[in-house]
This record gives sequence, structure tokens and C-alpha cells, in this order.
Amino acid sequence: MSSSSMDLLFTLLLLASPVALAKSSPSLPAIFAFGDSIFDAGNNHFNKNCTAQADFPPYGSSFFHQPTGRFTNGRIVADFISQFIGLPLQKPFLELQMRIFKGTLKRFPSNGINFASAGSGFLLDTNKDMGVTPIQTQLQQFQTLVEKDQIEKSVIQASLFLLESGSNDIFNYFLPFQTTSLSPDDYVDAMLTQVNKTIDQIYKLGARRMAIFSLGPVGCVPARALLPNAPTNKCFGKMNVMAKKYNKRLEEIVNTIPTKYPGAIAVFGAVYGITHRFQTYPARYGFSDVSNACCGGGTLGGLKQCGKEGYKICNNPNEFMFWDFYHPTERTYHLMSKALWNGNKNKIRPFNLMALATNYTF
Repeated sequence: MSSSSMDLLFTLLLLASPVALAKSSPSLPAIFAFGDSIFDAGNNHFNKNCTAQADFPPYGSSFFHQPTGRFTNGRIVADFISQFIGLPLQKPFLELQMRIFKGTLKRFPSNGINFASAGSGFLLDTNKDMGVTPIQTQLQQFQTLVEKDQIEKSVIQASLFLLESGSNDIFNYFLPFQTTSLSPDDYVDAMLTQVNKTIDQIYKLGARRMAIFSLGPVGCVPARALLPNAPTNKCFGKMNVMAKKYNKRLEEIVNTIPTKYPGAIAVFGAVYGITHRFQTYPARYGFSDVSNACCGGGTLGGLKQCGKEGYKICNNPNEFMFWDFYHPTERTYHLMSKALWNGNKNKIRPFNLMALATNYTF
């Protein structure tokens, strides 16, 4: 049978499978998320030393109707994936830790934990002055729970691990006060060294199902208006070239996981391509604006953070790709999440998250 016929058969089996579609009985018990703002459900809010915050209006206004610490107007990718699987949304680790310390929560919940921190990166120095939680510390937090038997090892092995980071590393490379002496290629090398260490560590701690996402076109965020050498009438090409180089090598790393780590399976989410399609065919996806921030101020809405003094907000956030100077709207996250959940190999490969979340034996 040809590979295309096999793909078709596999798709039909998934569509016919009650497990694949039954949200009420997920085969994945939990989700553990690590990374930056695409996953952060509010950890920064519970870190009082962190200045990268979205815990004020109008963040959260479209879905939660109040700020939650998420850097958008509603749900993020980790939330949508949880809902597709049929799990309650994961709480931020720092919130859970605080509640356990205060005695208002007896144990960590069974549906997983969100460790992500907006503004963080793979490199320790990325936004260090803002007090964000780097990926290395996120992993230490998880490791401590595993070592103290706060999470059952059988649950860990059956759970989905989400990993996405790096956009802040690359954006910061182009800041005027950036002091790195590394070339763009060496800088990407340094990032990928940390990617390998991260995958190695979560595998040793029990992770067996991993979804690792590429960077989006970082050079298109409205915040590029803050950079003296970045164009505002088009995306910042040099930044996007760097992101694409990182993505290409990241996919190569993901492809080696099943052979390098016995028993592990991994998928590569092609977020760059998904987002690029939104920009190329905006009307097809219901967008009227894929350049400016719905909420912000100044050129592209990228010179002022949403919610800060003097900000302006659009009337129709669902028609905007960007919510604020750096982050997508909830609707963009929803479209992105759907592509990762049940998309074809142009969007996620070698199979999608729906396949990864079922009881299908790989």
C-alpha cells in the first residue's frame, strides 16, 4: 500500500474512532506545559519579582471577562489543546504551589500543570532583568515534584508534554542594548543546545509523548516598531531568517527523538507555516488586520503595551491577528490550535495532536 493510501486509512480510522472524538473520556490524563507566553496561563502573575505582566484589563476580556495573567484577550494554545482533549485547563504551577503552602489545596491536580513563563527563553539571560522564569527553572520545578512523588510516574508517562520557546531569545538578539558577541548562527546553536538539554531532562523525568512547536514569524510582531533598524511597512526579514534557521534545525532534533529516546514519540508543530498562511490569506481566515495590534499604541500599536496609560483598543479583536504588541488574539490562538490538533503534515508532523492524544499504538 502506498504512503498516501496509508495516510488516508489512518485518517479514516481516527475519524471513526470514538476515542479520538470523545472529549469526555480522554486517553491522556494530563498536560504539562513548558515555555513562554504561548503557554503561560498566569505564572508571571504569581511571581511578584516579575515585571512582565498581563494581570490587568483588558487582558482576558473576551473569554474569562477578567485578567488571568494570560497575554491575550482570552485562551491560549495550552487551553485549547486541553479543551480538545477533554481536560480541565491546567493551573499555573506558582498558583498551585501557593495554595498548597497556604493549605487551601491538598495536592497537585491530576490534569497536569502549567510551568510556562511569558517573556522567558531557552537562554538564561533572556529577559532576566524582568524576573521571568527561564525554561531551566521551569524544569527544576517539575523535577522537584517528580522527586518528591507529587506526581505519579505512571501519569507522567501517559501525559502530553508541550514545549515551545525561543521567540524572546531571537527578538532580544536585535535589541539595541543587546551585548552578545555571538553571530546569528552561533546564537541559534546556543539555543538548540538548550533545546537538547530540555528534551533530555524531561525524558529522564518520564516524558514519553512530546509536542514541540516551532517559532512563528517573530519578525512580524508589532513590537518590532521598538527596534531602530526594523521596518514597519513589512516584516523584519533578518529576524525571520533567524527564526526559520532555528525551526529547521529544531525539526531535525524532533525527528531524532524516537530513535534517541526509546519509547518516546514526538511531533513537530509548524507554527511558522500556520501563522504565515494567516498573513498571506487573511480574508480566508476572517482577518481584516494581520499587521497591527488590536490593543496598544503608536506605530503598529507596537510602541505601548495593551492596558498601559494611553493605549487604544479595537472594536473587533476577532478580526485582528495580533492582540497586543507581541501576542496573538484568542481567535488566532484558536485557529493555530485547531491546525495543530487535526491538521495535515503541512501543519504538524509526522501526525497531529489528535492522533497523539488517542490510544493509537505507534
